[in-house]
Amino acid sequence: MNFRIVIIFSFLLLLSCQPDKRAANTIKLAHGLGVTHPVHEAMVYMADLVAKKSEGKLKLAIYPSGQLGSEQQCLELLQIGSLGMTKVSGAVMENFSPDLRVLGYPYLFRDDEHRFKVYDGPIGKKLLSGSEKYWLKGLTYFDAGNRSFYTKNTPIDAPEDLEGLKIRVMQSPTAIEMVKQFGGSPTPISWGELYTSLQQGVVDGAENNLPSFYTSKHYEVCKYLSMDEHTSVPDILVVSTIIWDKLNESEKKWITEAATEATEFQHKLWKKAEQEALDEVKKAGVEVSYPDKSLFEEKSESMFEALKEKDEHLYELTKQIKSVK
Repeated sequence: MNFRIVIIFSFLLLLSCQPDKRAANTIKLAHGLGVTHPVHEAMVYMADLVAKKSEGKLKLAIYPSGQLGSEQQCLELLQIGSLGMTKVSGAVMENFSPDLRVLGYPYLFRDDEHRFKVYDGPIGKKLLSGSEKYWLKGLTYFDAGNRSFYTKNTPIDAPEDLEGLKIRVMQSPTAIEMVKQFGGSPTPISWGELYTSLQQGVVDGAENNLPSFYTSKHYEVCKYLSMDEHTSVPDILVVSTIIWDKLNESEKKWITEAATEATEFQHKLWKKAEQEALDEVKKAGVEVSYPDKSLFEEKSESMFEALKEKDEHLYELTKQIKSVK
């Protein structure tokens, strides 16, 4: 081999073995939401805060719209340290932190103030830490509002209206059981496949919050939105413990502070986004109804009764949450 080629090859090999300082100081954050979603905007705000607090020493690179996979796939990437952070629904985290199931129970919170007190208090913090043994550390809760049903062909004014309808739900045993109790046929489908599934009639409807209904453009297919507001499942910002444990104390502090400030910012964005979404879907011809919530709440009582029998710990947790003042 030519001596000059050997020298060049050896130099390139040496370079490849050197640590990539830029990559080492950049944490990838992937999620499935669109770039107009308020949660994405909050994460962009957080990335700016991290860059400012660290004076450019630490950065977050955000990959929205499912570029790096579904919520489940992103969590798996976190577990092996191939991805630094992701945003997932609290329902998806149930498989890694079983106590998070409690947040998926219907009509658990009295109002938004009650909900935020739980998230920010001892119960919420303990729930966030429950997944660390699976290499997933919860950083903060982003507000995901209240979830309601939306359908293609008929409004949902009472639980009986769900009978015979296939309703898309998240991969959550709690969500599946809730739709069953209401009389519907729960059908787990990934978020990225839902628009097409609604178009093709694979499912008759779904349930989600207002901004997600709007930004996903599901209102183009589903012309009935029933504001029963059955659950309030938060989004959770999660970091890989493999990545987290490699950070120094200053880096952890920058991220923690930025996450807290971004959460406060997101709460303000969310309220604005909810009203905008409601106005826009109405303009697009969606029929919005406000059914009697007590009808749905009565149907869901059997879930709590069954929980008392099969999981006393989780049942007691629901009582603790309801008692928070």
